Amino acid sequence: MKYLGPHVSASGGVENAPLNAMQVGATAFALFTKNQRQWFSAPLSEKSISAFKENLEKSGISTDYVLPHDSYLINLGSPDAEGLEKSRNSFLEEMQRCEQLGLKMLNFHPGSHLKQITLEECLTRVAESINFALNKTQGVTAVIENTAGQGSNVGFSFQHLAYIIDKVEDKSRVGVCLDTCHTYSAGYDLKTEAGYKTTFEEFEEEVGFKYLRAIHLNDTKKEFGSRVDRHDSIGKGLLGMEFFERFMKDPRFDNMPLILETPDETLWAEEIQRLLAVSC
Repeated sequence: MKYLGPHVSASGGVENAPLNAMQVGATAFALFTKNQRQWFSAPLSEKSISAFKENLEKSGISTDYVLPHDSYLINLGSPDAEGLEKSRNSFLEEMQRCEQLGLKMLNFHPGSHLKQITLEECLTRVAESINFALNKTQGVTAVIENTAGQGSNVGFSFQHLAYIIDKVEDKSRVGVCLDTCHTYSAGYDLKTEAGYKTTFEEFEEEVGFKYLRAIHLNDTKKEFGSRVDRHDSIGKGLLGMEFFERFMKDPRFDNMPLILETPDETLWAEEIQRLLAVSC
């Protein structure tokens, strides 16, 4: 079964996120558990934690299909010692917020070398940062999102993801979220039938589906291999509806959160229904 939903607003408190997901008919959703443009936030109140859990139960959405995202400021591969320490402490706080909310995953972008250290040094720092957070938390899986490869961002190659995972000590608590827009922009041909087959064969060989925890299901405004991250609404971008039909019929993506990060939130309910309609 496919579990679908958007990245919803948590404005006014995290407890509002499940209610916002309900409004668009979601069976999965993503959220920020704090302001995504701040390093640190005030602790979650017991009232908010309790209300979040109550509203999640009311929504009927399992914690298996909730995918929190960390702050955009965090760079777990930072070449700067002070920036790396700040990023690690902020990431740890985010993992702890997930613990408090009873959530099982935290999705994050791996980081950037900022052209100041080598690719390998950056990837190693990302893995060390994950180890730092996992050693201080329980029950939450660190879910690495592949990137489009824009600027000096790492994680656009399946080999990068495998390199990081190889250096994570507790492999039971590390996973991957593939973003379809990022994957195509990074140079993996998801659009054609042959390219789709080859891409996921390569993912299985390099990383392994056993590590796949979630999908960001987005169309793209930018060309194949552009290394530019620009999401588009389902079926309106360069990936096109044929890709989404093929994806929704693929059982390898059952029973995990499929998250829409598409730009027009007025279309979310329609996009969910449109995708479910082609999954049969």
